[in-house]
Amino acid sequence: MKTRALKLVSIAALAVMPLMASAQLSSNISLTSNYKFRGQDQDQRRAAANKPALQGGFDYAFSNGFYLGNWNSSVNWLDNNSIEMDFYGGHKGELAQGLSYDVGALRYMYPGASQANTTELYFGLSYGPLSGKYSHTVSDKYFGISKAGYFNVAYTAELGNGLSLKAAVGYTNFKDNIDYPNYTDYSVGLTYDLGNGYSVTGAAVGASKASSFLMPSGVSANKDRFILTFTKAM
Repeated sequence: MKTRALKLVSIAALAVMPLMASAQLSSNISLTSNYKFRGQDQDQRRAAANKPALQGGFDYAFSNGFYLGNWNSSVNWLDNNSIEMDFYGGHKGELAQGLSYDVGALRYMYPGASQANTTELYFGLSYGPLSGKYSHTVSDKYFGISKAGYFNVAYTAELGNGLSLKAAVGYTNFKDNIDYPNYTDYSVGLTYDLGNGYSVTGAAVGASKASSFLMPSGVSANKDRFILTFTKAM
């Protein structure tokens, strides 16, 4: 009972504190040739390399460092479901000159397939072009299976002439699960700024342990893909 009360107080504080500061709204919409999450295809009913997904969301950033947001994407790996809806909130700040933190909670929801709903807490640090983030499952399960922890390290750099580079490596660690092995994912991509909020990204994305994550089509969800994404930020 005390734990539940503490959770309710924490949620209420997260919801109320941003209202005490001014907010800036931003939004985005994207069309991608294949939605991969932590290296895994989120359209697992088709074997084709190109499985377009429509994505988009919005963020409220408050002057006191708090933020709230929502992001959505079409998916195709669950019965009675075709959309992923993410809701998140947290706080960003600076621990020391050049060293920033990001702490918060994220809820993944799949209308019509609630068994896959997942909640994570996360904590991240960034310094210059480097960032690291750890996410930990606090719901009963991680997308319908064992709880998990996920650690990601990323490097970003501006190359000039509208080009930027991002490279990332992640590691998923399943807790007390014998059906799926822990695995590593990666992504390396270039983004070109087209101006007026438009951009295009080309990235190579994949993951290890491919033979352990076969889709109904017989192709691995962890298969290496080249993914093209068009985005409009507003």
